[in-house]
Parts: sequence; C-alpha cells; structure tokens
Amino acid sequence: MKKTILTLSLIATSLTASTQTLARSYVEPTRIVWISDTTGRYIKNSDALLKPFSGQVSVASKQFATLRSDSTTTASVLLDFGRELHGGLKISSAIREQMRPLKLRIRLGESVTEAMSDVTEQPNRQNATNEHSLRDATIEVPWLGSTTFGNSGFRFARIDLLDKDTDYPIANVSAILEVTDADEKGSFKCDDDRLTRIWNTGAYTVKLNMQDFLWDGIKRDRLVWLGDMHPEVMTIGTVFGNHDVVKRSLDFAVADTPLPGWMNGMCSYSLWWIIIQRDLYLQTGDISYLKSTIPYMTELVRQIDSKIDKSGFEHLDGTRFIDWPTSENEKVINSGLQALTTMALRAAVQTGEFVNDKQLVSLAGKSLRRASSVRPDNHGNSQAAALNILAGLSDDIDRDCRLILENGIDDFTTFYGYYMLEALAMGGYIDEALELISKYWGAMLDLGATTFWEDLKFSDTKNAGRIDEITPEGKHDIHADGGAYCYKGLRLSLCHGWASGPTPWLTRHVLGIRPLEPGCRVLEVKPNLGRLNYAEGSYPTPYGTVNVSVKRNNEGKIECTVESPDEIQIRK
Repeated sequence: MKKTILTLSLIATSLTASTQTLARSYVEPTRIVWISDTTGRYIKNSDALLKPFSGQVSVASKQFATLRSDSTTTASVLLDFGRELHGGLKISSAIREQMRPLKLRIRLGESVTEAMSDVTEQPNRQNATNEHSLRDATIEVPWLGSTTFGNSGFRFARIDLLDKDTDYPIANVSAILEVTDADEKGSFKCDDDRLTRIWNTGAYTVKLNMQDFLWDGIKRDRLVWLGDMHPEVMTIGTVFGNHDVVKRSLDFAVADTPLPGWMNGMCSYSLWWIIIQRDLYLQTGDISYLKSTIPYMTELVRQIDSKIDKSGFEHLDGTRFIDWPTSENEKVINSGLQALTTMALRAAVQTGEFVNDKQLVSLAGKSLRRASSVRPDNHGNSQAAALNILAGLSDDIDRDCRLILENGIDDFTTFYGYYMLEALAMGGYIDEALELISKYWGAMLDLGATTFWEDLKFSDTKNAGRIDEITPEGKHDIHADGGAYCYKGLRLSLCHGWASGPTPWLTRHVLGIRPLEPGCRVLEVKPNLGRLNYAEGSYPTPYGTVNVSVKRNNEGKIECTVESPDEIQIRK
C-alpha cells in the first residue's frame, strides 16, 4: 500500500470572472529561412531584418535590407517568427529615391512549404488556399512608412518584390500577434520535460483560438464547431478558468441553430453542447448562465427523446458524425452516437438537478433509462470503445482499453485521441496513456510544431521532414502531402484547438484534480504519477488558484501537498 500525505494550506481569495480582450504585440523574426539570391546582386544586407527595430521609420536610418527584382529574377525572402501566431504583418519601408508605392506579394504559412506555395492545385496535392483567411495576396507598400497586412494563422512569411528594376529598402518586417490577454492561471510541470512541453503547447494552441469567438483553427476553420469545442473548453477551464469566450460561443451556437436544427448540421454536435454545459458549470459555478440555457436544453432533450425508440436505440437525423476517420463506417457511427446520446442525456439530468428543474430531470431521465439499456458493439474500433467506456456502456472496461492499446498509436487522432486517453485512465492504464501522449503529440514537436495540428497520421512521421525547413529530397512533406478528407495537404490546420486534449488530461489524471461539485466547491485531488517521480501544477477555480505538488519520496511512497482557498473542500 502506498501512503499518501495530504497537506492543506488554505488561502482566502475572492470570486473573480474574466472578460475577453484581445492584446496586440509585435514579434520580430528569429531567422531568415531562405533568400532567392545569395550573390548580393538582388538582395543586400538581409540580416538587417533580424536586428532590433524601434517601430518607427526614419529619414536618417541606415539599417535596412535592399531588394531588387528584374525581368529574370524576383527578390524574395522567407522569414521565421519562431512560433505559430495569430494576426498579420507590419512592413516598414525605408527612404528611397522614388516616392511611388511598390508592389509586394506576401505569403503566410504555418509551415515553410505553405509559405513557399501557390494558391493552385497540382496533381496529387491539395495546395495552399485563401479559405477562411487571406494568406496570399499582392499589396502596396508606401514610401518611407509602414503598412499592415493579413489576419490569419502563420509562423512563416515570404515577401516577393514584384516591381522591376527598382531598389526597395525594407527596414523591418514584424508579425502582429493578436491574442487574448487572459492570464494563464493553470500550470503543469513534471520530471518528464517532454510531457511538460506538451501541456504548454496544448494551452498555447487553444489560447491562439480564443478570439472574438472560440475557433477551431486560426488559419482555416475560424468557426465555432460545437463538438470540437469540448476539448477546448476543458483546456480553457484547466488553464484560464472562467472565460467569457466560451459562453459567447455556446450562445452563438444556440442563436445559429433554431430547433429542430442540429448545431453545425450534426446531431452529435448538439449532444456535445449539452455535455459542455454540464462540464462548464462544474468548473465555473455560474448558475445564472446555466439557468439561461435551460429552455433551449429542455426542447433539445425533447427532440432527442423523440429520436429514441422503445428499445432504447437512437435514430438521430441530420449529419451523423463522430470524427473524420470513422465517417465512412456506419456501424461505428451508430455505436458512437448511441454512446454520445447516453452521455448527453446523463449530462442533461445532472444539469436539471443543478438548477432544480424537475421537468428537465424527468424528461432526460426517462430517455436516459431507455438509451442506456443498449450495449453497442465497438466493432473493433478505438473511438467506439472509448465512447462506450465514457458513457458507462462498456461491459468490460479492461477489455475495451486493451482494444485501444492493441489498435495502437496509428489509430489515434488529435481530436478523439483525448477520449481514448480518458477511457484508458478510467481503466487504470496511466503509464500507457502517458506513453501515447509522449509519442503521438510529441511527434508533432519533433517535427518543429509549436501548436498541435488538426490531424496527424503517425505512420507519416517515420520519414518526414520538419515543418520549419524546406523538405529535403527523399523526405515526406508532412504538411503538403499529408491530411485526409476535408483537410488534405496544405489546407490542414497546424493550430487546431481540438488537439489540446493532453493539457486537461495531465492535470486531471496526473495531478488528479477534478471538480466534484459546481464551481469547484469540492475538488477531488487524487494524483497518479504512473512512471513519473514528480509533478506539480495549479488549477484555476472561481475562488482562486489551487496548487498541487506530488512527489515520490526515497521510499517510493507518494506525497501530495495541496494549497487551496478557504471556500474549497479537498477530497482525496
């Protein structure tokens, strides 16, 4: 038996709630990846673009690079800003003889390949697009002044001088970063630096997507997708706590989906909306907001109830969707929707109990009893197995966990991988889940990622070039030649909020922090280090931050120290 030492140090704080404000800052390039000319004839003093810049052009400035194009050569520079960003560019032009504007072509990219590609299609390759955000355009820059361009997700920027036979002195190119100014109150660190980095990368991925609404991607998919939101909401609760962008996006979905419609046209996404409302209330305790959702939720549950037959089988209409890899497997979709329906109805019952709405509790409860009587087959599929476990429909959790492990890392996706990890944790497979996080999400870091991607086929990583370099001959271009379904090739988003699942997972299962009552009034702290020897972190609540430190002592026993606000009860 391992002895757990639980020490409580109480810190009194006041209730707080965050509001959405976007902060704007400038990011300088960290390196020049490529230039079109190394002779010094067409591009001179390119290193000046890496030197500090005050932000103000001057008639006296001598620090600038010079580009010159002619009929045979276009002067081009590819800059790396060091990390994925949301925003645009500020281009500052130094003084020159001709006062007329000059034309530049600007290409933004989440990878080097994307920034170097054209908005066209080539055989067997889906090339770069201008969908959802413009990332490839021709602009004019002024004489002795600055101009801005773009509103997209990118890390790299290529600049081509289109005017011929004229010198263009360029003083500076800065990225304009636009991101929420919310404080990151949650944290995680352990003795495995790779896992620590993964936690932080998931947090940063979602932070970039916290714009006017909660998006799924900052280049493509700048949209409110309700199913995709669930991992993001769990990450926001873990990192930022109560944030208005979540409620604003949930309310947008309601306004955008009059019943009997399904959110985003998908029945499963309306189910996720109910689950999100339950999980959001457990974290924030915002009873006023929850009550405002009850009329819509009640009618939505009534609609779901009408699609469940007497034997408990769901017959939801609209687009029947779990995730993209299962989108062509009708049997798995049927099983997955049965489990999701059960999960949503259970969440609706809990929500009704939270607000003491007997009508909702009764309606959802009757539907839940019918739906939960069905035991769907997992059809040998990891997603279906995971959902059955999470829905409480698995007859053998250990068997279904072993199926997920046997299917292995090639069956993982950046979206539903989160639910596979959750299922493995329920089955006690913590070490195995940690290894999958390290291998799968860590593979993106190994390839130069600073945010997590919309999709990753793990087998593609074996001979892949990095996204922050020109792909060497003989290497697989993981961005241009990867992807599937609607995210083929360079259309693939390399900053996708649904991929952030390891962030809340590590906090919930390694540190063991889980809200048991609304508003975190009661928090479970039940750490599980698995193969780790040490982990610490913080968790935001409406009453203040809870700090947890867990270590394995010299005798191999686990010691846990917790610091929490007075209002919160800690349970082991």
